[in-house]
Parts: sequence; structure tokens; C-alpha cells
Amino acid sequence: MARFFLTLSYNGGSFNGWQVQENTPNTVQQVLEEKLSMLLKEKIEVMGCGRTDAGVNAKNFVAHFDSNCIDLISNKEHWIYKFNNVLPPTISIQNIEAVKDTAHARFDAKSRVYYYYLSQQKNPFRDVFTYYVYGDVDFELMNRAAAVLLDHTDFTSFSKAHTQTKTNNCKISKAVWQPCGPNEWRFTIKADRFLRGMVRAIVGTLLLVGRNKITIDDFKKIIEAKDRKVAGSNAPANALFLSGIHYPKDIYLG
Repeated sequence: MARFFLTLSYNGGSFNGWQVQENTPNTVQQVLEEKLSMLLKEKIEVMGCGRTDAGVNAKNFVAHFDSNCIDLISNKEHWIYKFNNVLPPTISIQNIEAVKDTAHARFDAKSRVYYYYLSQQKNPFRDVFTYYVYGDVDFELMNRAAAVLLDHTDFTSFSKAHTQTKTNNCKISKAVWQPCGPNEWRFTIKADRFLRGMVRAIVGTLLLVGRNKITIDDFKKIIEAKDRKVAGSNAPANALFLSGIHYPKDIYLG
């Protein structure tokens, strides 16, 4: 039995989130386990690097699984093709890597990067993956507010209530809005870990700053309040992408 890392992408609009849940069919994890078990002819359990909510997308999601298959690496391209051939069009396997038996897709991750896409012009070819926002938005002001995030560690104000996490502390190392096309902006946020609903809550609250509904000082007070009820509404899920995961090099084999 050996352990492998899968790198995959998925369109979250087609699924009820990543994680298998009771009485909630059609999750990414469920579909992966079913298809991999069928092809490898053994029971496959997949552990993801995190748990994205319903509607949230992933460009580079990492998951690990154990298998007795002896040629998953030596015949990698063949297996990637076979996996993709049975998976729905909304899930794509990009890579398979051999890792140490103790490697863990979630707990060994050193940092994660999320992108959030916003458009100020309606676009029928982009709006499925962007948040269309009408009116003036001050991105320079939002970047000044976003920089405040790097000075804090407790982000209870941006977390879903009643989660099972032991702490709401995260270390954010990057948070910035940048133009990515005509009338289009991308918010990049990097941290060691993220709370449930955290990025969408941050974006929703930053937009209050950008629309001059609250000040940067108000934004600081929202963080310090450690109360989700005082922050802004969650921005829509369809524009959020898990973009990358960083792991220490020594967990990989070969």
C-alpha cells in the first residue's frame, strides 16, 4: 500500500461542496472516491487539503489516497487519462505524485492561496466565475483595508459560527486586489490556514470599505470584535477559487 497526492481542478457550481456529508449527495469527494474505487478495483478513501463550500471552485486542489496499484507513477499519464475519462467534465485530474506514507494533504500544507474575481462590467462569458458589482468601488481603499489583515491573527469575525475548529487563528501573509483585465479585478489572499467562509466574508466586508459604507478604522474594529454578526455578508461562492497549496519538498518521493 502506497500513498499518493492528486492535484485536481473542479467547477464547484456543480457540487454540494468538497466533503462527503450525510444526506447531502453529489460532493467532489464522493464522486472521486466512487470513480477511483471503480477503476483501481479497491476501496479508495480520499482526504482533501481543505473543505470548500458549495459553489466554490478549485484550480489546484490537492488530495491524498492510498492504493495497492503498482504503476500509478510509472504509467502516470495513462492513469490520469483513465481517471479523467470516467470523471464528469466538471472535475479534472492534473497530476499524481508519490509521497511518504505519513504525508497528509491537509495537515502538511504550509500555505494556501485563494483568488476571488470581481467584474464591474456584465460579461456573459465571465460572469459564471466572477462577481459582477455595479457602481463605483475604491480598490485603493480596499487594499489599504486588506493590509490590516496582516496585522491580526484571530479572524472569528469572518468565520462561520459553530464550526469544529479548535482555534480561529490564521496567519495571513498576502491580501491584495489587482486588475486582471478590462473592468476586472482579482483578490489574492494567502495564509497558513483558512476558516469556513472566511475569504467570502472578508471580500464582502472589504466591499463595504470600497463603497465607502464603512471606514478602514471600522474594518479594524470588525476584526477586533471577533463577532461574525458585525462583518459584511458573504460574497457569492461562484467567484472564489482555491488556487494553490504549498507543501514541504521532503514529503515527496522520487
